[in-house]
Amino acid sequence: MGGMAKKPPVGDPVQDAPRVSAPKKAAAGLPAVGHTVAAAGAQMGARRATLTLLKVNQKDGFDCPGCAWPEPEHRHTFEFCENGAKAVAEEATLRRVTPDFFAEHPVADLARRSGYWLGQQGRITQPMYLAEGAERYEAVPWERAFELVADELGALDSPDEAVFYTSGRTSNEAAFLFQLFAREFGTNNLPDCSNMCHESSGSALTETLGVGKGSVLLEDLYQAELIIVAGQNPGTNHPRMLSALEKAKQGGATIVTVNPLPEAGLERFRNPQKASGLAGGGTVLTDLFLPVRLGGDQALFRALGRLLIEADAVDRDFIAEHTHGFAEYQAAALAADWDEVLRATGLDRADIDRLDALVRKAKSVVVCWAMGLTQHKHAVPTIREVVNFLLLRGNVGRPGAGVCPVRGHSNVQGDRTMGIFERPPAAFLDALRDEFGFEPPRQHGLDVVRAIRALRDGEAKVFFAMGGNFVAASPDTAVTEAAMRQARLTVHVSTKLNRSHVVTGARALILPTLGRTEKDRQAGGEQFVSVEDSMGMVHASRGGLAPASPQLLSEPAIVSRLARAVFGDRSRVPWADFEQDYDLIRDRISRVVPGFGDFNAKVRRPGGFTLPHAPRDSRTFPTATGKANFTAAPLEYPQVPEGRLLLQTLRSHDQYNTTIYGLDDRYRGIKGGRRVVLVHPGDAAAAGLRDGDYADLVSEWTDGSERRADGFRVVHYPTPRGCAAAYYPETNVLIPLDHTADTSNTPAAKSVVIRLEVADPTRR
Repeated sequence: MGGMAKKPPVGDPVQDAPRVSAPKKAAAGLPAVGHTVAAAGAQMGARRATLTLLKVNQKDGFDCPGCAWPEPEHRHTFEFCENGAKAVAEEATLRRVTPDFFAEHPVADLARRSGYWLGQQGRITQPMYLAEGAERYEAVPWERAFELVADELGALDSPDEAVFYTSGRTSNEAAFLFQLFAREFGTNNLPDCSNMCHESSGSALTETLGVGKGSVLLEDLYQAELIIVAGQNPGTNHPRMLSALEKAKQGGATIVTVNPLPEAGLERFRNPQKASGLAGGGTVLTDLFLPVRLGGDQALFRALGRLLIEADAVDRDFIAEHTHGFAEYQAAALAADWDEVLRATGLDRADIDRLDALVRKAKSVVVCWAMGLTQHKHAVPTIREVVNFLLLRGNVGRPGAGVCPVRGHSNVQGDRTMGIFERPPAAFLDALRDEFGFEPPRQHGLDVVRAIRALRDGEAKVFFAMGGNFVAASPDTAVTEAAMRQARLTVHVSTKLNRSHVVTGARALILPTLGRTEKDRQAGGEQFVSVEDSMGMVHASRGGLAPASPQLLSEPAIVSRLARAVFGDRSRVPWADFEQDYDLIRDRISRVVPGFGDFNAKVRRPGGFTLPHAPRDSRTFPTATGKANFTAAPLEYPQVPEGRLLLQTLRSHDQYNTTIYGLDDRYRGIKGGRRVVLVHPGDAAAAGLRDGDYADLVSEWTDGSERRADGFRVVHYPTPRGCAAAYYPETNVLIPLDHTADTSNTPAAKSVVIRLEVADPTRR
């Protein structure tokens, strides 16, 4: 890995002149090892990288700050993936952002830099304050920082003028304290990153199954006879999932991929932890690839339902005993029009028949999905349709079967479990009241989209973010940035610089915090935190590195000190005790949050414990009907005018959410740039564009408005006709704030109608 870590880049690299080659047909293998070694060495140096990576996802180590894929019971010495190693390297970097850095760089200069450049500068070492009218951040003592926040919160006319946002990297303990603080302050304005990703899953699953989480464990994947991976790219977004799919395949499972783009990881996986993956051909994962048209997934699963019902290949006993609403659903399924299904999906009837044959043959089916299903206008009906499909053959609540929404952020599911939710159930608020002796607010709060509106309209005046990069992650970039600038105070608890630190309110604070990799020593001794993975497993996370700066505070300490500054002696909550000893936080969680009884004992078990899940554990369904609910929503799919394309936003392989690790997407053949649009050759030709030309992306909306993103290199790509893809956050500018999924209000970033225009070279 080399000796010393490399210094951060001084100049911003050009990102709009990528080099393009053919997409890869396999993922991981020796190239993944090489890129892991290079990334870790550049940030940490050889010795630090080796010692740190050996603790990732280990039972006595720390949880990877990347994705939420669960760890197997028997773990490899190197229980991490390439992107996980990059996430760790970025956090454990030896690079530092000191007050001298801020003195050299006015905010106006930082605002001109790319997100990639900002993130590469390193760890923030001290609290920084941007005074009203000031050009630069300046160092500020912690006590003064908390006073500034307390003064601004105290000056609000209503607690609902404050917004408290949470990123999915926040621990269970910090999330519980954060929601407790917000509710003692008097508001349910607790938007989180779930609002932008799997809110559609939670909405659909709560209505149909009674639990807004997945119903499978890793063992179910290993036992499944058929696994359908829909709208997901695990090779980039959840690479350790490929190991689980490989094990399932070796156990006899058939894997079907439903996705507009072919993805290298789902084609062939060269497991870097095995000799056959490093030197051999690896494992072919996908048995059947269905290149569905964007937004056509509901139609596909509806068609499968029709075929199963017509063939009487359904579990009548399960349907009669455990479900409600079958007659209405059956009528809707049998009424599905084949011409419409084929138009919506872009598939041939033979493709759907092949999948139907695999479904009928399989006794146990798991459906996995991610943003490709959740970020459409009709995302919630689509996921309800997935549930319909599984219920038909009793594929919920038995081994090897169930729903598997794959969460992206490492503890986004745990944050929601801990109460980070703008619409909390009454039972949770009752438990808070009984435990802490104050009456929590009952009025529903603001989600992400509504919070941006409130800031834009002057109805919210303080924005406090526990992690994340809200400005870059949110839709409608111009509106979001203008909304943030309307605030009186913006506060970000962060480890590294990002775009949100340079798009500020009248005043701004950056509060630097410990990372997952670092030791957390408090007055009560060395502490640990806990997280919940994508399958409802809760386990401990213990950092081992010395903190990047003695000025850093942990997230629980930041919330506790903020609460003391805001409430003083008025609070009955023992905030100071919580900062000193996290066991005291977990004791309270055990009495408030269902499933966490005896939390302190269970979380100390190697590997942690599994949260209860009624549909999985007992085939009971805590829905309004007391049963699993079939639904019969009208069939929906995007309508695209002639000469227009449907755009989906997606990640590069060198990216995790809005964190950009580098400028390459080697699985898709993109190197040295990010401003690319992936288009079918026929669609490019119809727009008068060749491969290598530059185009402006112009989104079109029913109110007649347009939004533009300039200067994207056209890349011929094997995507269905009428579909296109480009990276976010560069394309967030194209998505209006009000373009959201029905019911969940999630930004609909996977169904954006655009036209391609030959780029004006003067704008590049």
